[in-house]
Formats: sequence, structure tokens, C-alpha cells
Amino acid sequence: MCGRYRLSRRKQILEEHFSTVSWDEDWAPRYNIAPTQPVPILRQNSKEPVREISLVRWGLIPSWSKDSSASAKMINARLETAARLPAFRDAMKSRRCIIPADGFYEWQKKGNAKQPYCFEVGDGNLFAFAGIWDRWKDPCGQWIKSCSILTTNANAVTSPVHDRMPVILDPDGYDLWLDPGMKNVSVVSELLKPYDARLMRCYPVSARINQVANDDAECSAPVEVTQSQSHLFS
Repeated sequence: MCGRYRLSRRKQILEEHFSTVSWDEDWAPRYNIAPTQPVPILRQNSKEPVREISLVRWGLIPSWSKDSSASAKMINARLETAARLPAFRDAMKSRRCIIPADGFYEWQKKGNAKQPYCFEVGDGNLFAFAGIWDRWKDPCGQWIKSCSILTTNANAVTSPVHDRMPVILDPDGYDLWLDPGMKNVSVVSELLKPYDARLMRCYPVSARINQVANDDAECSAPVEVTQSQSHLFS
């Protein structure tokens, strides 16, 4: 799964890297993004070939939901079942997005303790999760847009810590994944594989990441692990 991630680039860099039109909403670098918080997503305009970026809530609220209470539990969608489950299947067909990031976190259990780790592509390069989105009208009549990150089996880098990982898209697959005219889920699902472990790295970080209020560069700074934990990645 993916329960926290990092996006430490300014919005101008996001616009340039992902070739999107400019957006008016504010975005400051984040190091500890948590469920239900606003996050940037990229979508393809359905009427012209341009990518648009906007802020939505992390934790999908299906359009037919009676309330938003389950949103925090809908931050991830398992690739194996997303096309079948009512909460995700329509979005898999026609409301796909990519979610920019430059790191994500997982926790490795050791007895009664949990050691957090940061996972990166390259040396902390920008990348994109495969995501889906939906919109829901709240009791006040306001539209709320929300998203989920798709997850798949862990690769060799993530498996010592967790048996799942977020789907990281190859940039060559962005256009197909975002194409609103592509309704064949089987075709786009070919893009959704565990990311090449040779292109990733992992390192332990401090327990600061456990507290949502902590949101600075120290959250993803490397720390030393105990000798009993060091064998995990040797």
C-alpha cells in the first residue's frame, strides 16, 4: 500500500516536467503527505490534447456515496480488483489520472516497533503514480473531487518492508493511461506492473514521519538503523 508520500517540487517544476497547462491553485513542497489532504493530479482534457493539473482530496469518494466517511480507507485501490469493485471500476474505465511524487514511505515491523523507510526513483527523481479519480456532491451541493493510488505486488526493493507497492508508471505510458477515449481496462492494465527495482532505492528515515504535523525535509532525511535491521537490504 501507500499511506504517506512526498512531493517536494514547486508547482512550476511540476508543470514543466509533466507538460501541463498552468494552474491557479497554490502548491508548496510537501514531505509528509497524508490521507484526506489535497494533492495534485494530472488529467487529460477530454476535448483537446492538453494535460491539466489540479488539487483533489486523497481518498476516493465514489459519486454514489451517501457520505465521505470511508474516504480515508480509499487512498489505495488494489490493481487486481479495481476493475471489478463498484467503488473503482467506473473510474478505471474513464477517470484515470497520474499523481506526481518524488518519494513514498512504508513501515517495516520489527517486534513491537515499526521502522519507516523512504523509497525513491533514481536519486529522488520526479515520477508518477497511476491513479483514478471521482467526484461527489456533498450535502451542501459542493462538488468534491478525490483520488486513489493503484497498488501492485512489491518488487525486490520494496518487498523486504511491505508486500505491496504503489504503481509507478513509465513516462512512455502516460498518454495511454490518461487517454479519456481509451475505455478498454485490459489494455491500460498492461501498463500497471511493479516498477523496475534496478531504478529504485530505499533508506530508513526517522519516526518524525509518523506525525502528520511534521512536514519538512527532515522527514525524508536518511538515518542509521540498528544492527539487527541492517541485514534487510544487504
